[in-house]
Amino acid sequence: MPLQIPNLDDRKYQDLLDEALARIPVHTPEWTNFNKSDPGVTLIEVFAFLTENLFFRSNQIPERNRLKFLKLLGIPLQPASAARGLVAFANERGPLDTITLSSGLEVRAGQVPFRTEQGLDVLPIEAQIFYKRELANPPDQLKAYYNQLYASFLKPPLSAATQLYETISFPLRDGSAVDLGQQTIDGSLWIALLVRAGDRPAENTAKGRENLLEDVRQKIAGKTLSLGVVPSLADASRALLPGGQANPEGVPLLRYEVPTGGTLSGVPSERVPQYRLLEAVSPTNVIAQPGIVQITLPAASQLKLWDNLDPLESGALDFPPALEDTKLNDRIITWIRLRSSASARAKLLWVGINTTPVAQRTHVANELLPQGTGVPDQLMALTKTPVIPQSLRLTISTREKTEVWTQIDDLTSAGPEVPVPDPRQPPGTPPIKTDLVKVYMLNPESGEIRFGDGLRGARPPAGATIRADYDYSVGRDGNVNAGLLNSAPALPAGIKVTNPVATWGGAEAETVREGEKQIARYLQHRDRLVNVVDFETITRRTPGVDIGRVDVIPAFNPELGSNEPGDAPGAVTLMVIPKYDPNQPDAPLPNRLFLDTICDYIDQRRLITTQVYLRGPVYKSIWVSVGINVVSGKSIAEVREAVKQELLNSLSPLPANPDQLTDERTALVSTPQFADAQKGWPLRKAVAALELMAVASRVPGVSLVNGVLLAEGAGSNTNQIEMQGLQLPRVAGISVAVGDPLQLDDLRGKATQPAPGPNEAPRLVPVPVIPEECT
Repeated sequence: MPLQIPNLDDRKYQDLLDEALARIPVHTPEWTNFNKSDPGVTLIEVFAFLTENLFFRSNQIPERNRLKFLKLLGIPLQPASAARGLVAFANERGPLDTITLSSGLEVRAGQVPFRTEQGLDVLPIEAQIFYKRELANPPDQLKAYYNQLYASFLKPPLSAATQLYETISFPLRDGSAVDLGQQTIDGSLWIALLVRAGDRPAENTAKGRENLLEDVRQKIAGKTLSLGVVPSLADASRALLPGGQANPEGVPLLRYEVPTGGTLSGVPSERVPQYRLLEAVSPTNVIAQPGIVQITLPAASQLKLWDNLDPLESGALDFPPALEDTKLNDRIITWIRLRSSASARAKLLWVGINTTPVAQRTHVANELLPQGTGVPDQLMALTKTPVIPQSLRLTISTREKTEVWTQIDDLTSAGPEVPVPDPRQPPGTPPIKTDLVKVYMLNPESGEIRFGDGLRGARPPAGATIRADYDYSVGRDGNVNAGLLNSAPALPAGIKVTNPVATWGGAEAETVREGEKQIARYLQHRDRLVNVVDFETITRRTPGVDIGRVDVIPAFNPELGSNEPGDAPGAVTLMVIPKYDPNQPDAPLPNRLFLDTICDYIDQRRLITTQVYLRGPVYKSIWVSVGINVVSGKSIAEVREAVKQELLNSLSPLPANPDQLTDERTALVSTPQFADAQKGWPLRKAVAALELMAVASRVPGVSLVNGVLLAEGAGSNTNQIEMQGLQLPRVAGISVAVGDPLQLDDLRGKATQPAPGPNEAPRLVPVPVIPEECT
């Protein structure tokens, strides 16, 4: 039986007043005036008010005792996590000069403050990004036209499989990602560095425009271009190897190149564009997670384009894409070509210049704390919570000096105030000296600071002045949509800021109630990943993510292909599903940031010899058609929808109630034994038509199930669909009809796919297609 926390008294003011008034005729029958104007009633109201306040304070005692119990056990509550994101600056109307912004600049989304984590050069230029997308199924007439147009330029003439392409602006308006290897003809993104639209040449002539371009080249030459890259985070997986760090499918790199420019050779076979590799530095793998690439631009003389480009060469071969807008062409300073290696798959959502990472935090400077008392184990608390742990700087001042004390994880590792010899050592052994003396511990969730007792860590001197500088976050409120980070009080005039993508990672602190549920688990595993229960409960405590389901599969390696649990000793696979996925709510998939957060949290808690693989589920599309008879007198529409919902709940990868795993049934000191039925459809359990028939027959109002048709993908009707490895069913379509079930082909709509054509001829040269215009 779970331990219930008592409520000492739940009576409110009105309950106390009514009870007292009801006792008057019993004890004092001569008192007959119960109006509010009566002085006796007024006294009763006063005491009812005071008693309600006493009850409220008394009911806080169990909550404080529970929190104190957690502290005595050494089980800290998980603090809130701060949101992170990217912001891009634009020098639209400022001076034509590079402005350097330092780190720590405050930017705001309404009243929610963020701070930049990295300084950057804000270049006085604009950027537009394009890619070459192959023109799908061009008509023969169009091929013949370009074959004739390029007959004198290309040897041999164009074949039927030529790469006719169109220039597409990036990022896409619908927010979808672009796969450089699959959706572009050259595996590249082309970044056009442009003169600002507001900058005008002194003379509106070719020479005046060239002078303006040269001035801008001089302003940005040798500067650092901060390029923000946001990859697609779908189809993610992670692996923690024994004794190593997270290994996200190797570490692929992107290449950044700039045209050499100058004069092309007069020999036709040698008129091939050449590119120079730029020096680029990035602390993160921007193909796997959002990050910043710092690119050092070359000298002004190396930022030029070709000066003798033939009109037919523009956009062909490996030249930058052809642009229809001639005014935009006149503003191009140079191009930067972004491409991935052949072995790396780069799927990008957004790319932009003048970008830097930000973290949601608010700075508190010089907060005055209570004075030192000189007593052991002195406690004090910061006013703002939750505290970002590494941001705290504590200074203690006495009459003699001011010192900065050091934050430490455990005071038991601190040294004594006064070096004393170890009595276990022989006489004459010098005392052991350590630098970990003037230290303190911080609880980020509560903001509580604890000092030593003199034997393990120094005590703050009596009367010492203690001041703190630190940052704190607002948790989940830091997750803001794209475009809302748009103000910065300290920005110079003419510079704007915005966040191109939504921020992520903000989460609320763990409550006392949630922390209580970890007591028995914590005492069993001591925050170490040893058995199956440890993996599940510790993974669920990962801050910053909402986990809907965790399946622990011991001795299973998903990279070995066809294998069963028990075939891979030393390996553990965690199949995790988020609670919510806006892209596909019925079949949530974890993205890379989701898995990275879990990976970082469990990496320091796993055994060093354990291989841990983090994966999302592999969904297998199924079609279900059910025919039922309804009990006479029942609403056919309600019963039909109830059957459909019950079938969807049964086949769902998540439980019907996502919060049922953390409800009151989880006892304070019980071991969590989560049944498969509570999680959703179990792994490696086949989908059987007979089981779906049983589910439908249990719905109130169903008198008979006439039949169940079940199929996988485009297959035919079957009695059972097998599930292997990490596979789970995803309902592609479902029909519940009164009478006979709807045929599967009718449910699927009989969609036909065109037959594959013969082998295509070898591709030759990318050729731009000029868009048609209405005149």
